[in-house]
Order: sequence, then structure tokens, then C-alpha cells
Amino acid sequence: MSPGRREMARRPRGPDVLRLTGAVSLALLAAGAAHAFTITLASGAPRTVYLQIGVGTFTGTYCGAGCTYNPPITQSPGSAPGINTTVNKVSVNVPANAVGNGVAQAMTTDSTQSQSFFDGFAFCNTPAQLYVGGFYRSPGGSGGGTTATLTATVPVSLTDAAGDTLPFTQISWTSGGNGDAGAEPFPAGSFTGTSQVVGSISNNQWAESCWTFSYKNTVVPAAGTYTGRVLYTLSVL
Repeated sequence: MSPGRREMARRPRGPDVLRLTGAVSLALLAAGAAHAFTITLASGAPRTVYLQIGVGTFTGTYCGAGCTYNPPITQSPGSAPGINTTVNKVSVNVPANAVGNGVAQAMTTDSTQSQSFFDGFAFCNTPAQLYVGGFYRSPGGSGGGTTATLTATVPVSLTDAAGDTLPFTQISWTSGGNGDAGAEPFPAGSFTGTSQVVGSISNNQWAESCWTFSYKNTVVPAAGTYTGRVLYTLSVL
């Protein structure tokens, strides 16, 4: 484990086994106040990255039944990440008498993903939090070396049916999950209206966080329903 990160044994275990609707994204498999959960994985081929934003698909759990949390963790036989085309939403309805008053508005997600596919632990609290996680595994040694970088491609504005705009910079998030302690691989931040790095996963590591979104509410846009989509990409050079 990296310095400052909690030992796995301290995490309670579950069963073994991207508008102001703001967009989140697909869960994908590419063979192509901050706290977090990370764990070292055993190296292995082929080189694989798995990203999950919100709802995802995974056969079994990576750690498998009877996982002892003694890293490096070998992937459980029969477990496998999958492709999920669900696009989850994060949204808020701002009352007319509160629009632009500078009081931040809590956003909620339609994602139902609370459990981690690492071990089945109930890590996030829906609908307040959005699960963000995945893994990067390669034949090389664990720790250090190349990392997988998570990038968000963000439009400048959200728009409504009339063509009115609302800056994406009005949306920010905090980060943390149940039973956490230590540094955050996907830290708190805010959208910049451009392509931005929002986290990373070290070589041969599983990493996950839970994001809680907020609308700053410091502008007075025209009345309407504003939508926009953020594309998240996990990549390794």
C-alpha cells in the first residue's frame, strides 16, 4: 500500500461473491475533504484498464470469495469486467426563489451503484454519491512506473432547448467513500469547461472513490432545463 493509505483489513467487508442534468459517462473496458480506497494488484497479462463511472458490469468480484486483503491481489478465477453502455445523470432542480442566490445546491445521481466490484463492499451512498473507479493491470511490477490517467472532456456550457447557456464551471464535486482513509486517486475538483485530468490509477492497482456533486448557483440563467455531457476516458501511454 502507498504511504498514508489504510490497510485493507480495516475496511469492513461486504458479501464476497458520465443535464443541469450533468452528464457522467459509460463504464468501459479498454484493451483499447479527500479519502479513498486503493489496493495493489498482482501483475498479469494482457495489459488491461477498466473504468467505471456510475453503473458498471463485472462478473463476480475481482477479489473473489474469501479474499484475505493481503496484497498483491490476484484476480479471482471467473471474474471479469464488462462493457456497460449506461449513461448516468447527475441533476438538481433549483427553486425559482433561490436561483442565483449563491447558496450551493446539492446534486443527486440516478446511478444505483453503491457496491464495489472489487469485493462487494457498500462503498458509495446513492443517490448522493457517484461511484468512480477501476483498475490498471500490466505484466510489469507493481507500484510506481506508468500510470493510467483519467481525463474528463467537458463542454464550455450546458444548454437548454432555446439555446441558452450555463457555464459548466458552476459544477464541482467532493470525494470520499465509506470506511476510507488516505490520499484520493480521484480527488475533489470542479469542471473547467475544457479537457482536464481528474485522477489516475497506478500500475497494478485498483482505485475507487465516491463523488458528491454540487451546483454553485452564482449565476442567473434564463428559466429552462440545461443539459450537457462529460466524457471520461482512462488511458495509458
